[in-house]
Amino acid sequence: MESIYSHFPENSRKPVIGITANFSDGKAMIMSPYYEQVERAGGIPVLLAPTDDAEVMADMLDHIDGLLLSGGADYNPLWAGEEPNHRLGGINVHRDRFELMLTRLAFNRQIPMLGICRGIQTLAVALGGKVAQDIGEWMKDNGMGTPLKHSEDAERSEPTHTVSYVTGSILDQIYAPNDSRQLYVNSFHHQAVSEAGPHLRVIAKAPDGVVEAVESSERKSILGIQWHPEWLGADGLPVFKWLTAESRVFAEAKQIHHSILTLDSHCDTPMFFPQGVDFMKRDPRILYDIHKMTEGRTDAVTMVAYLPQPKQGQRFSDTIDLAGIELHSGNVLAKHPRLTHDADGKPSITPFDYANLIFDKIEDLVGNNSRYLALAANEQQLRAAKAAGKKSVFLGIENGLALEGNPDNVAYFAQRGIVYITLCHNGDNDICDSARGSSTHGGVSQLGAKVISAMNDAGLMVDLSHAAERSFYDALEISRTPIVCSHSNCKALCDVPRNLTDDQLRALAKAGGVAQITLYHGFLRKESEADIYDALAHLAHAIEVMGIDHVGIGTDFDGDGGIRGLADASELINFTTHLLKKKYALDDITKIWGGNWLRVMKQVQSAKK
Repeated sequence: MESIYSHFPENSRKPVIGITANFSDGKAMIMSPYYEQVERAGGIPVLLAPTDDAEVMADMLDHIDGLLLSGGADYNPLWAGEEPNHRLGGINVHRDRFELMLTRLAFNRQIPMLGICRGIQTLAVALGGKVAQDIGEWMKDNGMGTPLKHSEDAERSEPTHTVSYVTGSILDQIYAPNDSRQLYVNSFHHQAVSEAGPHLRVIAKAPDGVVEAVESSERKSILGIQWHPEWLGADGLPVFKWLTAESRVFAEAKQIHHSILTLDSHCDTPMFFPQGVDFMKRDPRILYDIHKMTEGRTDAVTMVAYLPQPKQGQRFSDTIDLAGIELHSGNVLAKHPRLTHDADGKPSITPFDYANLIFDKIEDLVGNNSRYLALAANEQQLRAAKAAGKKSVFLGIENGLALEGNPDNVAYFAQRGIVYITLCHNGDNDICDSARGSSTHGGVSQLGAKVISAMNDAGLMVDLSHAAERSFYDALEISRTPIVCSHSNCKALCDVPRNLTDDQLRALAKAGGVAQITLYHGFLRKESEADIYDALAHLAHAIEVMGIDHVGIGTDFDGDGGIRGLADASELINFTTHLLKKKYALDDITKIWGGNWLRVMKQVQSAKK
């Protein structure tokens, strides 16, 4: 008692590590070395008793910072769509179902995970991989020769064979001084991972080729090992220290997201509304929904009405799925009297009315789910929504085509609650030239100058993502308020027309604007697959050129955005964990996650006439 009350705060804020338990004869149990190693590593171990209640599982995960999947019995192969091998050992459907679902939920929530023995197999089965039911027969079937003895009779603390691990892997980080990249381990198993699946990669094998370790292939904090480090004392402790360290960072990221405003400046999710997607379910067809926002701990997103730029001679109506709109929109079409049908029966709508239809759908979505969602048009409304436990939706227009050449429509859309207009998209319009256009106007047109002035008067941010370089500089000169690039990257790192040169970044910063790093792979790197490290590199470069006060995040989810490690809204907290690992300060993270964007929004709205 004296030691507890001798200082303040009373607890040390160690990360909480949930440990799955063995289950038999009505008893949930765990061997003491598991929780003892967690304690030695600086974590707080808690036992996760098997349950069939999905809501209890979800609540369990809300109270832990890391998950340790322990060893135990075989997996029922039916979970992977396979029939049982005659060598299959004891199975436990109660534990299987619980741990597989728990792992999948933890994966969606980005919780750090360590799987040991059965635990590595849990990771594989839960995340789309496969498990060999019996190592000997599996190796024979695959022409791999004679296996080692993987189920040993030795003391559990006795190393019995070696494993070799991959350079640059998590194991390489944990055991960095080990130049041989070889470990002496203890094995007590006859099942092993045979296929890592889409979310994991093999990082260690025994001399006979049996998989001994896997890790996330998506830069996430996931590690599975086949041996038992809980019994190896000091030699096994580094693995548990890795889990507690990752869990500590995750706990800090959760706290940051709880205390600051997190805002994504651009997504195209409304583009999928005609397909009947359900924002209030975890819908696999879209990258943003209420569940993914909650899992990624994001407060707000700007949903845009995206209008494709028609090619010469093409009707606007032919660029969008009007048949889908008719099928799924219900009575909302009654609000748009200009939705007509041609003589051949083809539906038709103007750009102006299409943008309004999208906003009607968003308003209906928010209105029907007002307990969880709110519309926001400024920082005050965002803060109020967060205080009430709601996610916020801002509105924007992507492609000034929606104005139909009339600057007076700027004020109309401002009254509808939008916060910005992206002046163009992939193709020149009547406002300005596009980065992928043909220099129709040589920059911003005379009409475009009037539109920008009208946007300044209405308190709307001028968005130059997708604009040609000449259009960018013209708008910068015309606008009385700072301009923004809601989803744009650095040309110095990825030389494509859509990205911003260093000179553009400097000019944008000098004018007080902001550039939001986007997650479209083609704007992050020109060759091979982009991942979260590329997004971090573009952010770091923008900060180096512009300063920390002029950057942010605009994912472009559902508009082709989405990369490994940041594949959808559920993974956005991963960006924060990586920022913390790179030693970004809290004030800087606050600015990146919306502080800079909201500052510009406030400045633009304050200049409204």
